[in-house]
Order: sequence, then structure tokens, then C-alpha cells
Amino acid sequence: MQDPYADIRPYNDQEVRPVLSRLAGSAQLINALIHYRYPSMPRWLMALLRPLISHRLRRHIGRVEHVEDFQNMVARWVETLMTHSTDNVVVRGLEKLNKDHAYLLISNHRDIAMDPTLINYSLHQKGWPTSRIAIGDNLLRNPDIADIMRLNKSFIVKRSLANKREKLRELQRLSGYIRESLEAGQSVWIAQREGRAKDGIDKTDKAVLKMLALNGRQRDENFADTMAAMRPVPVSIQYEWDPCDAEKARELVIRSESGRYEKSGDEDTRSILQGLTGFKGRVFVDFGEPLSGDDIASAEAMAAAIDQQLLQLTEVLPVHQAAASLARGEACDAPELASAAAELRRRTEFLSPEQAQRLLQTYAVPAQGNSDL
Repeated sequence: MQDPYADIRPYNDQEVRPVLSRLAGSAQLINALIHYRYPSMPRWLMALLRPLISHRLRRHIGRVEHVEDFQNMVARWVETLMTHSTDNVVVRGLEKLNKDHAYLLISNHRDIAMDPTLINYSLHQKGWPTSRIAIGDNLLRNPDIADIMRLNKSFIVKRSLANKREKLRELQRLSGYIRESLEAGQSVWIAQREGRAKDGIDKTDKAVLKMLALNGRQRDENFADTMAAMRPVPVSIQYEWDPCDAEKARELVIRSESGRYEKSGDEDTRSILQGLTGFKGRVFVDFGEPLSGDDIASAEAMAAAIDQQLLQLTEVLPVHQAAASLARGEACDAPELASAAAELRRRTEFLSPEQAQRLLQTYAVPAQGNSDL
């Protein structure tokens, strides 16, 4: 029987070995690994290292036979990453959920790769099964990245289609895949909106919720019945410090001033690496209350309920209070805020006045109750 989701679903156990063999022979991936480990290495020396790195990579992945093996290997790397890039990761709220149930996890969206990484890191650390991850096809132009993500339980959201009829057909298929994943006992993570909230304001896009409900039409379900079957849970992901803060501020100012912003060809890849490896300070992952009743009566009610829970779960940290004061041009002399204020000044030192103000406004949002400044 033909697999209706073969081109968008994560890889299965039978596909792991062929995909890993392909990755181990990828010159592009090996070059990226060398550059990541030794960023200043000259090209001629990189060329000499490629056979050695390829051999080590093949040996390292030689024992990986199943998706779970790959995820366990990734988990060890993520644990090291968290140790070096955070002060602490606080996970709360899973005690309100049932480990034996699959949930539709809907979170705010601040970082391309770190958000879903944190979701599955949090689940893994608490002994829960990891979730399947929704990721846009705009991030998968590099076939090596696409393979790695699909090995790690990611499925593809086709956002780049121009034909409206074809796009609707793909959204219906995506909605069906998510529903079938949940019914098979696999939790699913999806962001509350397409694209990161670069301004720090978390607002759920109703179009995302309507897409999720498309599968219910073929079952003669209304919106509420479909959502009840999917067990939606809001999740708040919060970084004390955003490794991509300056880049986001620059983009927002350029877009505001010119009406458009053109990404460079490797910008998403650089953002992924910067978000993963950059220092984030304290990190909070809060699983909220499952939505039910009036909160899922319509897409509008559900979006409002998600936004309200995310607001309630947000920690107001010294960096937010310091940013609010600095954005208003006020002195920030309170001892508990002085260190955060000094770091904010350092981060804005080489930005234009408009970009610096935008960065401060973004950090200040939690102190303002998630309202637009």
C-alpha cells in the first residue's frame, strides 16, 4: 500500500541506515562539521581532514539502527549543548498531563531549531516519549539538514507552494497526518504562528488552528470536536537572552523603514547555528493546561486561550525590567537590574539608535504584559 505521507513524514526505522550512509558521505556536511569545530581552519587543511572526519562519522553512527538510537545520540549532544549555552533549564507543568496520552503541543516561537529541541529535551529529561516536530520546508533547502531533521522525528510543512488549490490540498494532508500521529500515540509540536516572533509579542495565528481542524471536515466534526480529539496544550518557551537578538532587531528596523527585507542565502542556517550554540542564560519551558470546553469552541476562542496561558506562564526577569527602563530613557540603577542593564548596553553598542531601541523594546515585552510598545 502506498504511503500517503512518504514525502513529508519523519523517516522510519527501515530508512535510518540508508539515510545515515548518505549523510556520512556528504562533503557539504563534513565541511560544515569541520567549520563548526574549527571555524578558523584554512581550506587546504580542511581538505586534508575530510577523510578522517568522514571515517569518524561513519564509526560514530555505525551503531545507529533505529530512530530511537538516533534520538538517544542527539540527546547526548543536546545535553552538552545545554550545559555550555544555558545557565539552567527549568521544565514545569508536565505533572498536569498524562504520560500515556498524546498531545498537540502548541508553543510560542522564538528560535528556529531551539524551540522544538527544547520541547523534546524537556520530554526526554522527564522520561516522556518525544514528540513529532512540524518544520517549514523553507528551512529544508539543504538536503543534509532535511535528512537530519527527518531522522529526528520532524515532518515537513509545505509553505512555499504558490498555487492556492495545491496549497489547500497539502494543508489538508498535513492536518490528516497530524491527527493520525496523535491517534497513533505520538505527540506533535507545532508553533503558534508561521515564523518567529521577532518583536517578542506572542500571538497565535488563527490560520494555524484552522489548518489543524481541516481533518475534521472529512469526519463530519465541528471545530470543537476535532480539537478535543487532538488534546491541545499551550507551551511557553522563554529564553533569558536571545542569541539572535541583534539580527532580529536589524531585520525589523529594515523592514519598517523600507517595507521589505531580503534574506541572504545562508541566513536561516546561520540563525539555526547561532540559536543553538549561543548563550541563552536561564531557560523556562512551561507546559500549560489542556484546552477544553469554551476554549476550543472556535479558532478565535482557542487563539485567545493559548495567548492567555502563554502570558500567565511568562516569567518577568530582571532583563525585561531593565530593558523597559532603558527603552523609556530612564536610569537603571537598581542593584538587581544593574547587571542586566550592562549586558543590554553591550548588546546594543554597535547597533543604530533605531535598532538598539527595537532590541530594548523586544526584551521589555514581558514587563509590559505582552502588549505592543
